[in-house]
Amino acid sequence: MMRRTLRIALGTVAAVVALFGAYILAAWIGSSVPENADWQQPEDGVEIMVETNGTHTSIIVPVANEQKDWRETFPSALRPRPSGELPTHLAIGYGEREVFLHVPTWDDLTPATALRIATLGGESLVRVSHYIRPAPSEYHRPLRISREQYAALVSAIEGDMPVLPEGAVREELRGTYADDAYYEALSDYTMGNTCNTWVGDRLADAGVEMGAWTPLAGGVMKWIPAPDERREDDTV
Repeated sequence: MMRRTLRIALGTVAAVVALFGAYILAAWIGSSVPENADWQQPEDGVEIMVETNGTHTSIIVPVANEQKDWRETFPSALRPRPSGELPTHLAIGYGEREVFLHVPTWDDLTPATALRIATLGGESLVRVSHYIRPAPSEYHRPLRISREQYAALVSAIEGDMPVLPEGAVREELRGTYADDAYYEALSDYTMGNTCNTWVGDRLADAGVEMGAWTPLAGGVMKWIPAPDERREDDTV
């Protein structure tokens, strides 16, 4: 009986490891297949950024320009930062509802929640972080897109959010990061449609060169040169 139980346990562990390895391999392959392969950065347009912390990515946009005022979409963009200044940029990301609202750190993620997300998925939210003049870095990579592409990006982001009745204000949810705001999204969060897949898809929707399937942060960021790499490329 003990041997049988041990064999079952070892078999289960082996299956999980194999599935994880297959997922990583599929993610690498999917993120290496380009969409919009003929895209090039325009000389003029709108400068955005792609942000990463190593596991999660977001798209950073100016709070307002002549094309889009995000304060009309996200009420939190109207609030001053602790310094008293109003935010100049918003980092727009995507994630699973329970994690965003109730899981402060990875240590707080229970096995039951992780298993549910991995197998069944869950409801999703858009997360908005508020920045003042973010500086380019390895983790905040600037990207210039045309005005037409920026309009497509705006449409792609808002297309995954509920349409509000005329005159209504979008409900703001508060979660694990007090400085961030969370808003309802339409699509479901799954292992096939992760926070990074969402960012990759929105950039591809805008016409930016991007991997066909980008469930991991590295699959997104490998398409966005770091500032130092960009300067080297510009001198060639």
